[in-house]
Amino acid sequence: MSGFLIFTQKFKMNFKKYILFYFLIVFSSFSKAQITTHPTIFAGYQYQNQSFGELGARFIFLKKDDVIYRLSGSALVGSVHRKLMVLPKIQGDVLLNFSKNDDIKHSYYFLLGAETTNKYIAPKAGVSLFGIVDFTGGYAINYGHQLLNGKELKGLNFNFSINIPLVVLE
Repeated sequence: MSGFLIFTQKFKMNFKKYILFYFLIVFSSFSKAQITTHPTIFAGYQYQNQSFGELGARFIFLKKDDVIYRLSGSALVGSVHRKLMVLPKIQGDVLLNFSKNDDIKHSYYFLLGAETTNKYIAPKAGVSLFGIVDFTGGYAINYGHQLLNGKELKGLNFNFSINIPLVVLE
């Protein structure tokens, strides 16, 4: 019986993680304009009650350049109580800039999104400069009483990341 309960709890957690991706794909298929996709890689720093380095890949979906959708997968790497820890992370963002036909005002985007690991979920908000440099902040909520090597990862967080479009590397 306890094995069944563990299975159902893990199923519920995985379902919550992938539901955002599912809705993004389904609702984008109903649109009339074609969505272009641009892959990027990114590196950054995240403070989540502990310092972490971050490295990952990101897909950018856009029709026009005033609303951009991003879906990312990354790894948070840090030392917790002198032990190296790696956390997988999935995040989704929407970047907004409603200045039309004005290139200089498209240098910044307001960013809204959410990220999740196997330990917490965190809504976030911030700003992106040129879509390359991101500054975000949010608040993490633990899944139950999940600890990372004895450390709780709930509370305020902030993130700085640099995005490198793969087109630049070709």
